[in-house]
Amino acid sequence: MTAPTAISRSSTWAPEMLSVVRIISGVLFLSHGAQKLFGALAGPEGRHPVALVSLMGLAGVIELGGGTLIAVGLFTRAAAFLAAGEMAVAYFMVHLPNGPWPILNHGELPILFCLIWLYLVAAGPGPWSLDAMLSRRRTV
Repeated sequence: MTAPTAISRSSTWAPEMLSVVRIISGVLFLSHGAQKLFGALAGPEGRHPVALVSLMGLAGVIELGGGTLIAVGLFTRAAAFLAAGEMAVAYFMVHLPNGPWPILNHGELPILFCLIWLYLVAAGPGPWSLDAMLSRRRTV
């Protein structure tokens, strides 16, 4: 029997790292929603909450709710799909009109979030998630 290569050893942690990326990205995303809806985490300059019945209010609800679902890994694929759509809309409506280059129009975060969410739609939540826990219960 041959010894495992460095690639095969490192890939054994890939599912768990998927969960880590999902959890951290979800918490970062929900913090944006908390900032929009409650003015939380806005720093010393403060920020006033946005009107709930507005596009920014809807974005805050998707970010807070979707980010929470993504972070805990519940209904991950559906939440990530909705969140990816929100980030695509945010980029095209808010950032792209300020120029085509994300580094100049401050669109890096929406693009990265959109790609991470699309990856989660395809890959699923990973093993450290409520979705995985519920799936294991159904098969037992």
